[in-house]
Amino acid sequence: MASPAITQTVQPLEGLRLAASGPPELAGPAAAHLRLLGAGTQTGRTGPGEDGAPAEDGPPGEDGAAHLALSGAGFSAQSAHVTWAMDRASGITDEATVQAATGIMAVHGRRDGAPRGLAVDYAATATGVLAVQGLLAALVGQARGGPAARVGTSADRAGLLAVSQYLAAAGADEGEAAEIAPGGPPFTSADGTLFELETLDPGAWAAFWRALAAPSDAIRAGWRPFQFRYATACAPFPDALHTTTRAHTWQRIREAAAGTGAEVCRLRTLAERAAEHDGAAPWELAPYGSGHRIPRVTPTAARPLAGLTVLEAGRRIQAPLAAHLLGLLGADVIRIEPPGGDPLRGMPPTSSGISARWLALNRGKTAVEIDIKSADDRRRLLGMAAEADVFLHNWAPGKAAELGLDHQDLAAVNPALVYAYTGGWGTNRIAGAPMGTDFMVQARTGVGEAARPLGEVPAPSLMTLLDVLGGLVGAEAVLAGLLTRERGGRGVRVDSSLLGASDVLLGPALRRARRGQEPRRPAGFRRPLPTADGWIAPADACGAAAAAYDLTSLPTGAALAQLRTHGLTATAVTADPADLHHDPRFAGSISRDEHGAPAVPDPWSLV
Repeated sequence: MASPAITQTVQPLEGLRLAASGPPELAGPAAAHLRLLGAGTQTGRTGPGEDGAPAEDGPPGEDGAAHLALSGAGFSAQSAHVTWAMDRASGITDEATVQAATGIMAVHGRRDGAPRGLAVDYAATATGVLAVQGLLAALVGQARGGPAARVGTSADRAGLLAVSQYLAAAGADEGEAAEIAPGGPPFTSADGTLFELETLDPGAWAAFWRALAAPSDAIRAGWRPFQFRYATACAPFPDALHTTTRAHTWQRIREAAAGTGAEVCRLRTLAERAAEHDGAAPWELAPYGSGHRIPRVTPTAARPLAGLTVLEAGRRIQAPLAAHLLGLLGADVIRIEPPGGDPLRGMPPTSSGISARWLALNRGKTAVEIDIKSADDRRRLLGMAAEADVFLHNWAPGKAAELGLDHQDLAAVNPALVYAYTGGWGTNRIAGAPMGTDFMVQARTGVGEAARPLGEVPAPSLMTLLDVLGGLVGAEAVLAGLLTRERGGRGVRVDSSLLGASDVLLGPALRRARRGQEPRRPAGFRRPLPTADGWIAPADACGAAAAAYDLTSLPTGAALAQLRTHGLTATAVTADPADLHHDPRFAGSISRDEHGAPAVPDPWSLV
């Protein structure tokens, strides 16, 4: 097809009409994002989404799937089909069963020593973002002269993507570098304040605990599990550290942190977050410059970003995952690494000598070593940006401007560039915000309360919920920027954040809080049930009824059969990500890359 005409659009979906139908849990998050990006609503039957989410158009589909369609503005009709599972016979039918089957419950439960369900709809939220990504990518492909595509995605694919690093580590050539055992933050002060602690510096860690008179052996023993908690989703450090904080007031703990370079953050409630929430979208798009890049390659339906070049200067999870997703959609991703290469390449456990976790986020990328402290290398990077379509980074706030690599600097050499920053807190949205890391953002925004139902002590999940969701939202924002560029002929500055990801995840809970309702899910919500040889997870609608049965003497298969005879839906809980390789619910889905590291399937199909 011919490319749609260039317009002076600011919102990437301006002029397109949205039709959405299907289960609110699947259709609602995607429809909300599409409307934020400028899509209008077709006239038709509407109904409220879950917890007051934006209305959806049309009745639920007969197949239990969500259906999304965009049309108008010179584009061929673009559609997405969103389901709970790739295999309809898998028994995966809702959020609870997705979390159970994909290993989310197992990883989230490591801190507690047994599988636990997240009381937020994490998989469905991620699925909504993936559906929007697929639609945006297909529209970008159309705008560049390619065909329309049918987009498919599922919540179980989203769940597998969320645990991909843990799966990769479980299937590596060697064992973990740190113990996987129960334990972890938050800490509690003498006056009952729950708080998170963050530092990336072992010296600051030791100084903080010495200031509180913690035992020296506990300080030494605690650093390694604390340091590796992002990788292992648990932190079995000595009980003496918890005992230490319980002996000091919150004020004294804050003083100790301020004097040593560590940071602490009180766990905020959902009511507090709802009261301060500014209603901002999870990303910002700001067109600048002028110019339009001529497509070098005509994209296909399966690879709508073919011929586009992404420069990624990312650390840890958020930006690397965003770039990884763009690569899966066909972009050539060039990873900017420091001299000597990314030190995380060697982080254990490894496959063929390369970190399995690193491969989960970075396989298939081309690496170029750049010393950003060197003027010559910065000029080299500017030269690379002049030929690129996207520059994506998650450096510390202010670092890009300090280096002369902010969007104004790169726009001078490439006014058609999509310049993307994915950080912790967004732009001036939270006054006095602490370090913008996953667990600190969880603590500050109320995720720690939302992740657990009523009656349980709030605690941020040690599964990297926001780093992963932040990467998904970051990729969504870049795709929105690319579509804005293709339609408007201008470069775009794109900003996304962990804070934005938190707001997306907490949307239903924050709406309940603003209405004066209890924002947390009820006691016992999404609690797996033990069997004689494992665990099962009832579907959310069947949870209360299933909990009335004592299944502890029955093997898992027999327990599931008994619940089925009573009309109840449940599935077995994956207790270890390594078990996903042989799980019939994902037959043929888990592969191994050229290094032997486990790899999850692409989160979408585009045909």
